Amino acid sequence: DFNYYKKQMPKYFEHVTLLGYEENGALVGFMGIAGENIEMLFIHNDFRGKGIGKKLISYGIEKLKISRVDVNEQNIQAVDFYKHIGFRVLKRTELDEQGKEYPILKMGL
Repeated sequence: DFNYYKKQMPKYFEHVTLLGYEENGALVGFMGIAGENIEMLFIHNDFRGKGIGKKLISYGIEKLKISRVDVNEQNIQAVDFYKHIGFRVLKRTELDEQGKEYPILKMGL
């Protein structure tokens, strides 16, 4: 599945607004949003746990009015992260948007 999603990423970039976070001139994280939804959030492994994801999301909430995110239920680290910054589970689906058996948690503020 990793290779499938890796091939799909460039298509997603066309449909989201991207916000990046740089440290010492290097891009170390980015977030993609569409409307009020966080569509993707990636932080380089070496920079996780330093508040970068929280800063990107806080900016999105304050300036762009984001308030929702869909998270793979099996991604416990992401689920806990979003709960920690104030999101809560609104709904659970059995399948992801591609019809694969990956339960999705629809979360909101």
